[in-house]
Amino acid sequence: MQKRLGGRPMNWNDILLLVVALFLITLVVLQSSKDSIDNAFSGEKSELFNNQKQRGFDLIISRVTAGTSALFIVLAVVAMVS
Repeated sequence: MQKRLGGRPMNWNDILLLVVALFLITLVVLQSSKDSIDNAFSGEKSELFNNQKQRGFDLIISRVTAGTSALFIVLAVVAMVS
């Protein structure tokens, strides 16, 4: 029995796209916030765009998130074309 997605069977690209999407969500949740939630809703001056360099784990997570985002976009386009 084949699984169906949108009226067609799921192929390797659909499964890979689903796995990459879940991994991307996990990476975004793991990232540390650069701004306080209070400042986001109150409109106070934010220090979000100061020259704060990412180091260590934050830098690795940021780069892996960017790469995973690019992979997700490519897989989504391939899924739309095929």
